[in-house]
Amino acid sequence: MPHAPEDPAPEPLGPDSLTWKYFGDWRGVLLAPWAGAMQNMHPQLGAGVAEHSRFFEERWQRLFRSLYPIGGVVYDGPRAAETARRVRGYHRTVRGTDAQGRPYHALDPEVFYWAHATFFVLTLLVADRFGPGLTQAERRQLFDEHVQWWRMYGMTTRPVPRTWEEFCAYWDRMAADVLEDNRATRDVLDLGELAKPPALRLLPDAVWRLLRPAVARPMLWCTVGLFPPAVRKRLGYAWTVRDEVRLRRFGRLVRLGWRLVPPSRRYHPRARAGWERAAGRRAPGAPAVETPRRNLPPPAERDSPTHYSPPV
Repeated sequence: MPHAPEDPAPEPLGPDSLTWKYFGDWRGVLLAPWAGAMQNMHPQLGAGVAEHSRFFEERWQRLFRSLYPIGGVVYDGPRAAETARRVRGYHRTVRGTDAQGRPYHALDPEVFYWAHATFFVLTLLVADRFGPGLTQAERRQLFDEHVQWWRMYGMTTRPVPRTWEEFCAYWDRMAADVLEDNRATRDVLDLGELAKPPALRLLPDAVWRLLRPAVARPMLWCTVGLFPPAVRKRLGYAWTVRDEVRLRRFGRLVRLGWRLVPPSRRYHPRARAGWERAAGRRAPGAPAVETPRRNLPPPAERDSPTHYSPPV
């Protein structure tokens, strides 16, 4: 059966959802290059990033500030729909024509849904590869939740697969027939000049330059391992049985190590605020948690309609 008509006041996801449990989990940062590459391989989305984004000049800042509004669509409760409208607004002016003469617009439902689909699959991967694993029933539950999450944006459900099985076919078709090797994707995967992460800001630059290869190589290897096979083939990466065994071992190590992280530190601040509000430790009307100033865009671009740039 097709999805029900658009709900003018969609119900936000809550703490009983699996999406709340996994999407705002800090382990998702391990998949940041994966998500960036998978999104940018979409021809229209990649063209928009190449022409309109400064992501590659401020990779960490852009990543960490984007987590606030994107996470807010899941965790902001009664204000989630308002957060979703703002996220849509950041994409309104992102349009143009790519190098092959193909028009693009970030709010084309097919394009916007592809980005959403990658966040859904990221949630699946966090739970399945770095978490306890998922039953088939839990995969279906997460699928239903991702539809509910999508409706927060007020977008048509036309591009959304109707069932979990149809989504799997959609994902395979996109990987095999639609995604392309392009400059925006290669830039995401080029970690050779990866800037120092904010958590290591006190580390001397000279020391980071020595450590960077030891960080970049495993990060790229993990990203390649999580790609669909058709994407690995298109990008020219090899993946062996031994690699797969090692990746699964790495996933188990992450899962075991995660048990040592205090529950209060396992979630991004916007997600943590949602959990605190649901538990009664934060007032329902408390201001939204916004990105710290260090993650803001460069001063000259803070008034751009394409940027999340709160007054902090």
